[in-house]
Amino acid sequence: MTRPSSLPEWQRVAALAADPAVWPSLRALARAEPRRRQPTMLDAAGLVVDVSRHRLDDAAFSALFALARARDLDDAIAALLRGDPVNHTERRAALHTALRCTPDAVRHVDGVDVVPEVHATLARMRDFAAAVRAGRVLGHTGQALTHVVNLGIGGSDLGPQMVVEALRPVCPDPLDVRFVSNVDATHLVQTLRDLDPARTLFVVASKTFTTQETMANAASARAWLVDALGDPAAVRAHFVAISTNLEATRAFGVDPARVFGFRDWVGGRYSLWSAIGLPIALAVGFERFEALLAGARAMDAHYATAPLEHNAPVVLGLLAVWYATFCGCRSHAVVPYDQALHRWPAWLQQLDMESLGKHVDRAGRPVDHATGPVIWGEPGTNGQHAFFQLLHQGTQIVPVDFIVAARPIHALGDHHRLLVANCLAQSQALALGKTTDEARAEMRAAGVDATEADRLAPYRTFPGERPSTTIVFDALGPERLGALLALYEHRVHVQSVIWDLNAFDQWGVELGKQMAGSLAPLLADAPADGGVATDATTRALVARLQALRRG
Repeated sequence: MTRPSSLPEWQRVAALAADPAVWPSLRALARAEPRRRQPTMLDAAGLVVDVSRHRLDDAAFSALFALARARDLDDAIAALLRGDPVNHTERRAALHTALRCTPDAVRHVDGVDVVPEVHATLARMRDFAAAVRAGRVLGHTGQALTHVVNLGIGGSDLGPQMVVEALRPVCPDPLDVRFVSNVDATHLVQTLRDLDPARTLFVVASKTFTTQETMANAASARAWLVDALGDPAAVRAHFVAISTNLEATRAFGVDPARVFGFRDWVGGRYSLWSAIGLPIALAVGFERFEALLAGARAMDAHYATAPLEHNAPVVLGLLAVWYATFCGCRSHAVVPYDQALHRWPAWLQQLDMESLGKHVDRAGRPVDHATGPVIWGEPGTNGQHAFFQLLHQGTQIVPVDFIVAARPIHALGDHHRLLVANCLAQSQALALGKTTDEARAEMRAAGVDATEADRLAPYRTFPGERPSTTIVFDALGPERLGALLALYEHRVHVQSVIWDLNAFDQWGVELGKQMAGSLAPLLADAPADGGVATDATTRALVARLQALRRG
């Protein structure tokens, strides 16, 4: 199997990136914008993706598209969408796109059309969510269930929580849905503090029903409920499971009629479209969940059919490859100018870094190039007062994604105009910067004497030439959010194809979990060696922790 780095198309991209003389200036590109051949405003499923502020000229863009074609990206997209076993290490498909298909679509996994099963699960979700929201689902004491606590971690928490937080402000009648993921008891205790057990429904989201953190939280939540209501039978009325382990859910006390499953071709970080999305339907209503699916479906269609040069996920994926692999950018910031998207960076961290944080290729060989960058961010304008100093004047080049809506969720005073102005100003400032001469002239015009202006000018110089993408849309709602989610899912897929990685396994998550399971007994009152294979540092830390615990 040919390594990507051995392709002449790869070498062409590397040569362009390695020669600073051929890197275009963003200031120059701003002036030359009308003459660029590569589209810089891409329309996709209701989103407008502006890629004009990147240090690539048409030659570099053309080289990246040539590399994509040499890596058979079109074929890889088709294979993903039709359900081929693209997750080769686990010998399964990655067919999360089937979860948002219309009922008349056909998607085969191992020769079986999975769409009817998908829609049967959606129908069960719709009926249950509607019944809970209407007050028809009663708890053990006969009261309606008005609070929901989702117990999950990773993909069973980050996606649903992010969507619920994003859509709650646009829903006139949201249900109180909360999320607990951390095994730190503080998370559960604080979440339950003001809840009425008689009116609380728990959703335990664990495919295997063995996830350590989730099951620890579920056991404590069950104890809290039973202690308050005085009857173990209450579990049946107050717990729902999203799992395929029917034996374990039954042993826990969950009513089999309240167990929702999903198949192994749905990866955790791609699972919010499945039964894992039940908290979304409970929080904001199934009709909004359906709209979320429709937005993602529209982006799927764009990804499947748009020419590479006009394909938003493809262009964003190739830009990510350009910076991470060829330009040495080891991190990527995402800054949504929308408080409702405050959990967006956390969701994207899992999607991107769990998918692309790989050091071997699909043939099991060590990769010979940089792969996934560190993803980080915070909502604007908060980020401006935290880390934008580094973005503007630091020694690292950090590509940035800006996300902003044209219309606000809440039309309050001048807030949204100021928000959008800040978003556009930051991307412009990163690109264009301010020269030393401009800084000096600005101070002189403000009345600063020449000596002081000369002294301060270096500190007030902004190098500029910092790349960014700006994504805009009409207003944040379920359809636009679905499209935005799918845009980034497919961007990750593009990167994985170019880098020859499996984006759908996550073996790196397992080692620490295995070690934690073996170390837990050691942290009880057992002797420090505990019979568990550990290194000297771990044994010393355990001994100190035990001593500190005993006081």
